[in-house]
Amino acid sequence: MRKVYIDDLKPGMILAKDIFVSGQLISSKGLIMSDKSIEKLHQYKLLWIDVEDEESQVFTKSVEMDLSYNEKVKGSPEFKEFKEKFDVATEKLKDTINDMVEKNISLDVDILLSPVMDTMDSLETRISVFDMMQNMRDYDDATYVHSLNVALICNIFSRWLNFSNEDTRIATACGLLHDIGKITIDKSIIQKPGSLTSAEYDIIKGHTTEGYKILKNQDINEHIKNVALMHHERYDGSGYPSGLKGNETDRFARLVAIADVYDAMTASRVYRNAMCPFAVISMFEEEGYQKYDTEYLLTFLDNIENTYLLNRVRLNNGKEGEIVFINKNRMSKPTVKCGMDFIDLSIQKDLYIESII
Repeated sequence: MRKVYIDDLKPGMILAKDIFVSGQLISSKGLIMSDKSIEKLHQYKLLWIDVEDEESQVFTKSVEMDLSYNEKVKGSPEFKEFKEKFDVATEKLKDTINDMVEKNISLDVDILLSPVMDTMDSLETRISVFDMMQNMRDYDDATYVHSLNVALICNIFSRWLNFSNEDTRIATACGLLHDIGKITIDKSIIQKPGSLTSAEYDIIKGHTTEGYKILKNQDINEHIKNVALMHHERYDGSGYPSGLKGNETDRFARLVAIADVYDAMTASRVYRNAMCPFAVISMFEEEGYQKYDTEYLLTFLDNIENTYLLNRVRLNNGKEGEIVFINKNRMSKPTVKCGMDFIDLSIQKDLYIESII
């Protein structure tokens, strides 16, 4: 064992002792140094650390071990295939909607859905749609990419609700076309980086009725038309455009409403950063049971939580760990294993998940 100044660390060196800062374990004995782990140690302003006399002969393997789960997803063949198909589906959506609006061409839902379903087929792997989407948040298209995301979520969500195959296709189409009315709104408003004026917000809210106008004469399923109009209605009557309550809203609109909010809040926008999925789950827990269909929301939260089980996360105190247990009474506050410690966030009121890493 030998001491090495922090500036002299090199990839392949092996950590000889656990490193603690303010009582917190930040790196464990036996860790094979990589550029990323060395950079992490620099952040703690350490002077030197203890390393083994011999360096690792299997450094390439250690780099893979040191990657975060998100980095592994991005580097996987499955992600690359998904991204390629996602791009194709997005372009197809743009072209189809532009042709329908500008050239008055009839909408063929089956043709529109084809690249979307092809994208879903690439997800028959160990990596879920939510893992894929979590790693594609650098897209800045607030309409078409969001619509495709919502379509993918609706496809999974409807399966969780045990919808028939045909209803799953309808739900996917509803997600894909729910925001079609936004193509009528000036981009300066859609992409405005600051707060909207009340007049601008009224224009934004008008996308629901505009979307219905675009679709109403198309030979498509009535649920798709209803969703364009009703996806901002809320179960307690607080939504728009008509203030509908409970089951007055189309059941597909109640499904899309949840998927729409989840994707919108976990994606970056010009006026704010993306929210951590667990912050959105917390928001659903705080106010969602009044605003959304309870059966749908409970099913969504139960399943969305399970997709993040065993993911690595960072807490607001800087600690990193793995989600090991979901608290069904407070789904936004799971138990996280940090080193040898198990932190029950439902008990530690001042701690929360800051990000998925």
